[in-house]
Amino acid sequence: MKDTMIGVDLAKSVFQLHATSLTGELKFRKKLSRQGFVRFMEEHGPAVVVMEACGGANFWCRVLVRLGHEVKLIAPQYVQPFVKRQKNDAADAEAIVIAAQRPEMRFVEPKTEEQQARAVVFRTRERLLYQRTELINVLRSILYEHGLTFPAGFEQIGRIETALRDSSIALSAIVRTECLDLIQQITEKTNRINRKTQMAKELARDAETARRLQTMPGLGPITALAIETFAPPMETFKCGRSFAAWLGLVPRQHSSGGKARLGRISKAGQADIRRLLITGAMSRLNWLGRKRIQPGSWLAKMLDRKPRLLVAIALANKMARAIWAMLTKEEDYRNLAHPAAV
Repeated sequence: MKDTMIGVDLAKSVFQLHATSLTGELKFRKKLSRQGFVRFMEEHGPAVVVMEACGGANFWCRVLVRLGHEVKLIAPQYVQPFVKRQKNDAADAEAIVIAAQRPEMRFVEPKTEEQQARAVVFRTRERLLYQRTELINVLRSILYEHGLTFPAGFEQIGRIETALRDSSIALSAIVRTECLDLIQQITEKTNRINRKTQMAKELARDAETARRLQTMPGLGPITALAIETFAPPMETFKCGRSFAAWLGLVPRQHSSGGKARLGRISKAGQADIRRLLITGAMSRLNWLGRKRIQPGSWLAKMLDRKPRLLVAIALANKMARAIWAMLTKEEDYRNLAHPAAV
């Protein structure tokens, strides 16, 4: 039986440990090197090891589980209130243990090695998209300084290239050459994005969970891959609203004295899934998607009296709740009311 809880403040080279009994009595404090930490945990008996959910936590979680320990991860924002006065590694390790011993504490589900691998594909694609957008903005700003204006968007690259190759447009040779070089870089980024997108689609196609998620309207392979990669198991949430709240798709509360005050969405939780769900909801509200919305449905009534973005966020909330139901019941999407009613 595990009778020791060890709080570990992780770092690249120095690991600070703070160990107590399960009732809170101090057992030891240690400062170890990376190699010393592994040796110490190999020799130590089975214990409950608690760490902050940081960059290297998932790797160390797998290592410690193989050594026979029980590992728990805590979100850093839940640890910070328990740090006493001065912040240092020892105080952080102590705060981790104190936070973990609170009966109402929520823990983070560790990611598997496969989930981390899929996350690399997702993050690499996102980074390439940001880099391409940056190059497009640089190109448009240079041309703006020389009297040429173009609308924003990747779709304008062909039009810009045509203008740059038009000798009748007055541009210096240096500017023309540098702008064409930027277009070449944008093309290279686009080719890499397409390869990453194809890889993501293949990963989503091979996974049963991602396949099931794609049966929902407005939810494509990239969103399905993000949910499967970044979301914890749906069994950790009591209901669909809890999952929507974890994503930050519910109003922020500032209630007091029995009077409820609700504000904008909290934007808590996983930002990528939230953004993709809202984007998918917006695709169902564009001119093409609206053709499938039946008159008199909840969605039609909302569109009649609310701004489109607000309706998209409300729809994303409904989509999050439906995702929870689909994954917990292991069922494909079913619209029980009528098409496009939600």
